[in-house]
Amino acid sequence: MLGFVCLYEDKRLYCNLNRCRSIHIVALGSECPGGVGPGDETAGPGQIQSGLLWSYLGHGARELDPNSMTPSRHPLNPAFIEYQSRVFGDVRVMVRDCPSWDLLDSDWASVRSVLEQADIVVIKYSVNDKLAFQQVRNGYAPRLRPLLRHWGLPVILVAIGARLNDEGPPCTCPLCASDWSSCVPHSEGLQLSRDLGATYLELPSLNNFFVGRYFGSVLEYFMIQCLKQKAKERPDKRRGHRLNEPRPPHLDQPARLPPVRVEESSFSQDLQWLLERGVQFADVAFYAGDAGKELGWAHASVLCTISPYFRQLLVGRQAWERPISRCTCRERDGPPHSLLSTWDGGVDDLPRADGHPPGHLSRLVVKDPLLCLCLWETLMFLYRGAWEWEYLEEAIAEKLKNPLAVAQLMDRIRSFVGKEKAPRDTPTSRSQQGPLTLGSLFNSPLYSDVIFMVQGSVLPAHRAVLVARCDVMAAMFSGKYAEARSRVVPIHGVSSDTFLAFLEYLYTDTCCPASVLQAMAVLVCAEMYQVKRLQHLCEVCVCAYLQNMPSRELVSTGISVIRLLKKAKCHNADQLYVWLLHFIANNYLIFSHKPDFLELSDEEREQVERLRWPSRGYLQELSEYQQRRRQIRKSRCSIM
Repeated sequence: MLGFVCLYEDKRLYCNLNRCRSIHIVALGSECPGGVGPGDETAGPGQIQSGLLWSYLGHGARELDPNSMTPSRHPLNPAFIEYQSRVFGDVRVMVRDCPSWDLLDSDWASVRSVLEQADIVVIKYSVNDKLAFQQVRNGYAPRLRPLLRHWGLPVILVAIGARLNDEGPPCTCPLCASDWSSCVPHSEGLQLSRDLGATYLELPSLNNFFVGRYFGSVLEYFMIQCLKQKAKERPDKRRGHRLNEPRPPHLDQPARLPPVRVEESSFSQDLQWLLERGVQFADVAFYAGDAGKELGWAHASVLCTISPYFRQLLVGRQAWERPISRCTCRERDGPPHSLLSTWDGGVDDLPRADGHPPGHLSRLVVKDPLLCLCLWETLMFLYRGAWEWEYLEEAIAEKLKNPLAVAQLMDRIRSFVGKEKAPRDTPTSRSQQGPLTLGSLFNSPLYSDVIFMVQGSVLPAHRAVLVARCDVMAAMFSGKYAEARSRVVPIHGVSSDTFLAFLEYLYTDTCCPASVLQAMAVLVCAEMYQVKRLQHLCEVCVCAYLQNMPSRELVSTGISVIRLLKKAKCHNADQLYVWLLHFIANNYLIFSHKPDFLELSDEEREQVERLRWPSRGYLQELSEYQQRRRQIRKSRCSIM
């Protein structure tokens, strides 16, 4: 009962506030089985006056031209019959009713124009006319659905009539399935309403009880919502006629922060350079099985991380075991045939070029003739991350010229990598396979040939990886410096955590600082060792951390953005320097009140003032607007 009282109060409200308002209702479909056929050009007055909306409007419904013998038609589309009435006192309701769907096919553009003017759409069908319902569901509903959803119109789907039952009286139960073969079931009508986003109703007959109690309540609810929406869109007359009312100034959006760009990873290219030019740091030599000819050099640290078979061959079960004449790779089919084995000629320490200290040299004998011919292509494949299977197969096929030999060698290479089948060559595997495999050597003493002493911490590393990934490290370990002849290298001016994060990037090609200060520390270390990509990654991290800070945290944080700006300029972080200038300008009201704002140079302050948000002009207009509002308030108080 409370709901009807609220509805009655809303009616009284709109009787007073919405005088001369109008609501446009568009009705589609017929209430009776068969409806108006394609041959029936017009619908008689009796058909219209016995319809759903005419029954709801009652005695107030009248045609636009009462003296005409035929129903009034819409000027743009004659398929629509027009009549009107008054509801809620003085609210005008205009109804445009099309009793036949077939009449809409003549001019769909005019139908669209009629639907654009509608406030509410009512779709009707008879539950005893299944053929017409299927025509609406399959032919017209897909055309109406995008229009109704785009305009956001309220839609009411009404199923009218009692389902026929030959064995007894008409069945009004929506779940009765005895007459589904000839009638429209409740479930299909409900599904159509969901597709159209409509409110679903079932009316057994068009008497006053069902039309007024059920259909009328739903229709009145949507009419009230429509009137409320129109009242909101109408300009407020009481305020609109104030000519002296000042308008607030328009505040533009802040300037977009400049992007920080990071170059693509060169991890695979760095390891390829190590294989081609890093012979000075190689500790594995390959020899032909029969002739004893030297085939090439490699690095045990790279081979052991990528291939489990090389790890067993060179390292053994324990890190201190070094097998001699051990065979690990064997063919699956046929007699046992050794592909690789270790051989020690009695000399463990060999002098190296350029003053490099002598080290243990592992000799691997390649007994397979196919592998001897394609050893360089196999090593290049392993060094580049073991993902270029297609390029490896092409290179081997070009060299061997025998498909059977290519297939055999590819199977043996898969046994090196530990893969039964070559994976697909995808961009994700290209960018991640190499860093992920080499990352297992990070901070590991296995095959470590250099130790960094940083603030009392011992950090093991591998010269081959350092030389391939960092130019400064390459010059330090390759030239006539003390680091090239020493196993222990002290590092000064960098914390152990920062240098460990720097080494982690060299091994994994990733950088994840935990805070802004740590990102800046790694940036300084990257600038010290001239690793540009790591420097750019740290710039991105600093920008991300600052940009995600809410305004309240920017006000109270102990991080000095001005000093970050100075440090970025000092360490050649040009992208971060420009980004921080724009960031300070976009948050001018926060940073201008901090004491370190005075540390900006004249050029920097001039640029921040030029880019500041809000601008000086807006603040001046805002001050004038507030002053006018105060004067208007004072004048009103004096008049009252």
